[in-house]
Amino acid sequence: MILCITEKPSVAKDIAKVIGASAVRPGFYEGNGYCVTWTYGHLCELKEPADYFPQWKRWALSLLPMIPPKFGIRIIDDKGIERQFKVIRDLIGKADEIINCGDAGQEGELIQRWVMQKAGCAIPVKRLWVSSLTDDAIKDGFKHLKDQKDYHLLYMAGLCRAIGDWLLGINATRLYSLKYGGEGQILSVGRVQTPTLALVVSRQKEIEEFVPKDSWEIRTKYRDVVFTSGLKPFDDEESAKKVLDAIKDVPFQITDISVKKGKEAPPRLFDLTSLQVECNKKYGMGAELTLRTIQSLYEKKLTTYPRVDTTYLTEDIYPKCPGILSSLKPYANLTAPLAGSRLRKSKKVFDNSKVTDHHAIIPTGQPLPNGLSVDEKRVFHAIALRFIAAFYPDCVYEQTSVSAKVDKTAFKATGRVILDNGWKAVYGKSQDSDSSDSSGDTEVMPRFEVGESGQHSPFLGKKTSQPPKYFTEGTLLKAMETAGSTVDDEDLRESLKANGIGRPSTRAAIIQTLYKRGYIRKEKKSLRATQAGIDLVGIIKEELLKSAKLTGIWESRLRQIERGTYEPDEFINQLKLMITDITSAVIRDPSRRIIETNQNQK
Repeated sequence: MILCITEKPSVAKDIAKVIGASAVRPGFYEGNGYCVTWTYGHLCELKEPADYFPQWKRWALSLLPMIPPKFGIRIIDDKGIERQFKVIRDLIGKADEIINCGDAGQEGELIQRWVMQKAGCAIPVKRLWVSSLTDDAIKDGFKHLKDQKDYHLLYMAGLCRAIGDWLLGINATRLYSLKYGGEGQILSVGRVQTPTLALVVSRQKEIEEFVPKDSWEIRTKYRDVVFTSGLKPFDDEESAKKVLDAIKDVPFQITDISVKKGKEAPPRLFDLTSLQVECNKKYGMGAELTLRTIQSLYEKKLTTYPRVDTTYLTEDIYPKCPGILSSLKPYANLTAPLAGSRLRKSKKVFDNSKVTDHHAIIPTGQPLPNGLSVDEKRVFHAIALRFIAAFYPDCVYEQTSVSAKVDKTAFKATGRVILDNGWKAVYGKSQDSDSSDSSGDTEVMPRFEVGESGQHSPFLGKKTSQPPKYFTEGTLLKAMETAGSTVDDEDLRESLKANGIGRPSTRAAIIQTLYKRGYIRKEKKSLRATQAGIDLVGIIKEELLKSAKLTGIWESRLRQIERGTYEPDEFINQLKLMITDITSAVIRDPSRRIIETNQNQK
C-alpha cells in the first residue's frame, strides 16, 4: 500500500479523487492501492523548556540561557490532533511507501517530516511537488515524483528557522520579562517580531519629532506653461522676493528643447507580498485576510501556489498561457487583442534562473465558479489583470523637456504625453495598478522654438517639507521584504529580497502577533505603536534583536542553507553564541525599568 500524507483534509480529498482512493475511512481515504490521509497543518512542535529539564519550567534569570543539548519534537497537546496522528502512525506501519504531499515549500516540508519522524517512519518516501491543485497538475505531479532526499536542504532550512525562533523567542522573552517587566508581565521578544516592531516605532518617532520647514522656489509662467528655476529653494521668503524682483522685467528666452520617447514595461506578476500590498492599497484588505483569501482560491484550484517570493514564471509555463488567457471569460474584452498572434515573451516575466520552488501567482485556467466571496473576487481580479497585462506591449510616451533662461537664471519645464497606452489599457483610466505612473502625464505642450523670447509672469512657489507617512500593513510588508529600505523600483526590490525579514508566508502572522501582544494598533489604515511597544523597543539595546538589516542577514543565511551554500550547524551555533552574549549583557544591566503591558501573566 502507498500512503499519501497531505497538509489539509481538502487537499487529501482532491488527491484521493485523482488517484482513485474513493472509499472514505475515519481519518483517511482508501482505494486503488493507496491510502490518503492528512495533517491539520502542524501536528508537531519543538518541545517546551520543561520537556528537556523539569527546572526549566520555572522562570528565573539564573536558568538562562536555556540551550537544549539536542532539540526534540512533540505532538501538540490537542485531542483532535492526537487522534489524527494515531491514524497516520498506524497507516505508516502498514505502508510500503509514502508520498509526501505536503504544501510545496519550506514550512510544508517541515510539517510532514516531523510527523513522519515522530511516527517512526522507516520506509521509502517520495515527494509530490505541484504549483496548483488542478486535476492535471496533480496527475502530472504523480508522474514526476522525486525522492524525498532531494528536498533535504529545504527541510534543514525550515528546521534551522524553527530552532532559531525557539532559541531567541523563548530565551529573550523570559530574559526581558524577568528583567524589565512588571509583576508577572510577559514582554514578548522574537527574531522577526521585534525588528518589525522596531520599524513601526522608528517611523512613528520620525513623524512625532518632525519639524516642518518652509522653502520658496522661483517659478514663472510663459505661454501658460509653468517653468521652475534651477536655483536652490530659498529658506526665507525675502531673499526669494529679491530674485523675483530682479527678473520680472527681463525677457524669458527658450534655450533648448529635448523630445525623447520612453517606454514603461507592464508591472511584474505577483508574489505573495506584492499581492498583499496591492490588496491593502486598493481594497483595504489586511495582510492576513489576503493570505487567507489567496489560499482559498488556491484550494479551489483557481490560482497557483500562493506562498511564493518570486515574480517570475518558468519558460515551460509559456505554452500554457494562451489557454489560461482564453479561460478568463469575464475578461474577454481584454484578452481579445492578444488572441490570434504570438504572445509576448518578456525576460521580466519568463526567467528560469529567478524561480526556485514555485513561480509567480497566476490563474490556473479553471473556469470561475459561482459563489465566490467579495474578497475572493477582488483578489482574483487583481491577479487576472496583472497576468493579462504581462502580455500587452509597453506603454509608450513622449517626454518633452524645455530649457529657458531669464538673464542668468535657468528654468525648465517637462511634460509627458502618452502615445500608446499599451498595458495601461488593461487598467483603464483608474490605473488600478501600483506600478502606474501618475507623475507628470500632462496635456500637450505648445510648440516652442529655440531662441524665442517674451514676457513672463514670475511668482514664488512655497513648499513645506512633509514628515514620512505612518506605515500601513501594505507598506510595512514592503519594509519587511526589503529589511527596512524604502524601495519603489521593482528591480531594486527584487535584489533586496534576499535580506528581507520573515518569509512571505509568515509576515502577515508576525503583524497579527504584534496586534495580539498589544504592541501596535490600527488607526484607520495607519499602524501606530502603543506605549508598551515603544517602551519595549526602548529597553532593547542589542541591535541584533531589533535591527531589520541584521535580521535580514539571518534570513539570507537560511536561504543559503536551502541552497547548500551555508552550514546549518554554523547558523545554530551563531544564534547560541548570540543569545548567550545578550543574556549576560542584560543581566549585568544595573537599571530596573518596569514596563506594564496588557499581556497575560506568566
